[in-house]
Amino acid sequence: MIALLTGKLIFKAPTHLTLDVQGVGYEVHIPLSTYYALPNLNETVALNIHTHLREDAIQLFGFLSPREKESFLLLTTVTGIGPKLALNVLSSMPIADLLRAIRTEDVEKLATIPGIGKKSAGRIALELKDKVGKVESTSGETPVAAAETGGFFDDALSALVNLGYRPHDVKEALRRVTKTAADPLPLTNLIREGLKELARG
Repeated sequence: MIALLTGKLIFKAPTHLTLDVQGVGYEVHIPLSTYYALPNLNETVALNIHTHLREDAIQLFGFLSPREKESFLLLTTVTGIGPKLALNVLSSMPIADLLRAIRTEDVEKLATIPGIGKKSAGRIALELKDKVGKVESTSGETPVAAAETGGFFDDALSALVNLGYRPHDVKEALRRVTKTAADPLPLTNLIREGLKELARG
């Protein structure tokens, strides 16, 4: 089984990428959180990989952080949730929000994810509520730091640093954005608002 790939990023799209590993091109399916944090083309990237074996194909699913991979694997243990749907869940909701919704059995919130109906949301909450601790411990977060290191904060930080901004400036900008936002922002909005803050200086 392939568990990790490190190579040159030669193609990227919101749903998948191609990684050149010593002359071999691997197509890897990814969630949006990984896509937005990818480096520029022809730069080196390391991905945590899950290898999914089917009768007619071998599919690779890649994640920039172990936390994303653990969340993905957890979702695929739920009855009726396959790899593609699990990837869709991760692309639709920040991991911190997802884990919170599962832990509190917030079926209404889970059901807002595209492709997840009320029944699937109920199964996710029922089957995973006692297992989310494993993923939360993977992140190494404390409750106080969760607002800065959980959700899409790290992904937005990486994406903006890859655009050429200094890490310290990006952190300060994102902290201002997250403090003023009433609710956790989707990754695209967090990056957009972060850019506005950086433009203000």
